[in-house]
Amino acid sequence: MNYDFNKIYDRESTYTVKYGLKKQLFGTEDIIPLWVADMDLAVAPEIVEALQKRVSHPIYGYTMQTDVFWESAQNWIKKRHQWDIARNEFVFAPGIVPALGFLVQAFSEVNDKVGIFTPVYPPFYENVQKNERELITFSLQNKDNRYFIDFDEVEDAMKNGLKLIVFCNPHNPSGRMWNKAELSQLLDLCEKYDVNIISDEIHADLTLWGNKHIPFASISDIAEQRVITCMAPSKTFNLAGLNCAYLIFKNEKLKARYLRLVQHLHFDFGGTFATESMIAAYTQGEQWYQGLLQHIEQNISYVKEKLNHSPINVMHPDATYLLWLNCKTLEPSGTLLKEFFYKKCKVGVQDGRQFGVDGTGFMRLNTATPFPILEEAINRITNSL
Repeated sequence: MNYDFNKIYDRESTYTVKYGLKKQLFGTEDIIPLWVADMDLAVAPEIVEALQKRVSHPIYGYTMQTDVFWESAQNWIKKRHQWDIARNEFVFAPGIVPALGFLVQAFSEVNDKVGIFTPVYPPFYENVQKNERELITFSLQNKDNRYFIDFDEVEDAMKNGLKLIVFCNPHNPSGRMWNKAELSQLLDLCEKYDVNIISDEIHADLTLWGNKHIPFASISDIAEQRVITCMAPSKTFNLAGLNCAYLIFKNEKLKARYLRLVQHLHFDFGGTFATESMIAAYTQGEQWYQGLLQHIEQNISYVKEKLNHSPINVMHPDATYLLWLNCKTLEPSGTLLKEFFYKKCKVGVQDGRQFGVDGTGFMRLNTATPFPILEEAINRITNSL
């Protein structure tokens, strides 16, 4: 089946965050929003058909996540990442962001030190600080337009009582994939100082140009005991509004500890359309998924080519449809970048400062959109430059 990833859909009347907040976030309705991480692309028709079939039944009662649901995830992860997950190692979550908050509560105490690698997805900060933990930030080192971990800085923090790490793999906003040597070096430190890891791997499927994602918990027996993995079909299949995600616990004691916190809140219980959408995505979405990756690669290549000789330096992503734009040559403090992009270019990219102080001078751009929309946005930027 051929899928049209360049068809433009009107999203204005669908209560969507991406379009509905244009005036509030950018000061104008006259803007192309390329900020929040959802796609302007129609989901696989196989998913639509599955949801329509379920909608046609007029009763929408409580829905179980049955063996069929979990087998779809098991088979998808095995095929994509060569990783075997047992049925009892899964726990449902209505979203990774709220799950991160509960995980921080489950595996640290108030005032404990919790580390993150910055710049990073904004909710990482909130899930640590608003749970009354002490936030420890590790600045990723930008070397030749690629991020690296400063392991000496991490070990110093562990010597001073770091209790937990919240990790992003692949990294958001840069699209950096961490290799086995890097994961192993971080894991060795965690084992030495008794630190557990929450690994957000929501972008794991969106690997580009033949790259292979390495689930952190899959690298060794020690990793299985230390790492809690967060995954979802939502980024891969554009299902963010259906609230479907899952956690993987290879360590039964860690799983039990987490469930003691959330089960009485019924947080491990999913909805009707979340269930139907994931089953359809993982069992029928392969062809659409492969077409999506090609579309994203083409869009990213176009942006890089257009901005190649401009003051904007595009950090090449290994994965995701997000581009991390280094605009420090334009304006190093970031103060005037919003004026440039929002008022002059009329393009709604996301302010890098939302990803922490290490994001100052950067902007994040979402390429998961029909090419005509992306082309217009990039032309506005290059013409304004």
